[in-house]
Amino acid sequence: MDSDNTPATAFAWVGGEAAVRRLVDRFYDLMDLEPGYAQLRAAHPGGLDSARDKLFWFLCGWLGGPDHYIERFGHPRLRARHMPFKIGIAERDQWVACMAQAMAECELDPALQQRLTESFMGTADWMRNI
Repeated sequence: MDSDNTPATAFAWVGGEAAVRRLVDRFYDLMDLEPGYAQLRAAHPGGLDSARDKLFWFLCGWLGGPDHYIERFGHPRLRARHMPFKIGIAERDQWVACMAQAMAECELDPALQQRLTESFMGTADWMRNI
């Protein structure tokens, strides 16, 4: 922790791998359960197991923890990997809202939720391709 008692990384602040897994699982559970995320769910045809693992691996490294994703697949190349999928304003907003709901339900620190939501929105907006 640094001098203001904020953990050194967002990964530590979230609570480590088990907490990241819980967050990702809640995100995908909500995507399946909540009608407000229907367009987002439609962008993930079939089962979600592979997507769950990839997001978990990615977020661990992105948050400052182990680079599981890079070890398996190399550089994330997020925009290139998402180009085959239609990502517009609705999909962006649903992704961010779903993640915000998952973070709230997993009871992440409100200050961390705010910081992550800002980062997620910037990244999600950059992913738009329509």
